[in-house]
Amino acid sequence: MSIIRDTEGRCTGCGKIQRFKLYRSINVAENPELKAGVRDGSLFVWECPECGRRNLARYESLYHDPEAKLMIWLLPGGEVSQSQMDSIGNHTRAMGNYTLRRVSDVSSLIEKLLIFDAGLDDVVVEMCKYVTRAEMASKAGEEQAAELLRLPMHFYRLEEKDGERYITLSFPDNGRMVGCNIGWNVYEDCRAILERNPSVHPVEGFAKVDSEWLMTLLQ
Repeated sequence: MSIIRDTEGRCTGCGKIQRFKLYRSINVAENPELKAGVRDGSLFVWECPECGRRNLARYESLYHDPEAKLMIWLLPGGEVSQSQMDSIGNHTRAMGNYTLRRVSDVSSLIEKLLIFDAGLDDVVVEMCKYVTRAEMASKAGEEQAAELLRLPMHFYRLEEKDGERYITLSFPDNGRMVGCNIGWNVYEDCRAILERNPSVHPVEGFAKVDSEWLMTLLQ
């Protein structure tokens, strides 16, 4: 079930203490209206009634979509005890074959939701990012290549144009976000690579699947 609580926080603009809502557990089967707030991040932002400043609320939250059998655990600290992870993981496995993911910030939660809503595999998407960075680095000088290999990329959308499917990845460039399109063939090639390398697979329970995780396995 969804768990919503009132709490207090200090506005970063005027310094006044204000009350706002925390969404500790978000069940989109029971409260489908909350999904849009997760996708655009608005559930994690509160506006100060005194000065109008919009404040980011950093708190733990569990996103749950029973129909998609998906749980995404937002942990701003990024860490969780093994016993806590095992306890929730065991409970979830008893409910069926769930996909469990762990993220440390709101933007990563939004990205995961966009990926799964598009019907894609987040591990394959991470491999697509890796391949795209490597291709960009291969066309750059040595110093710039090292930076490009660490470039933060995010899944933006899956779209079809002129009968072809494309994945758009976004990344920062000179202070603004830009996008690059990769063909569906890249996604299929990356999926084939992963099928040939079964060791590149998320651990059981609430796995953290991101670029850092993938680089660790590929080294």
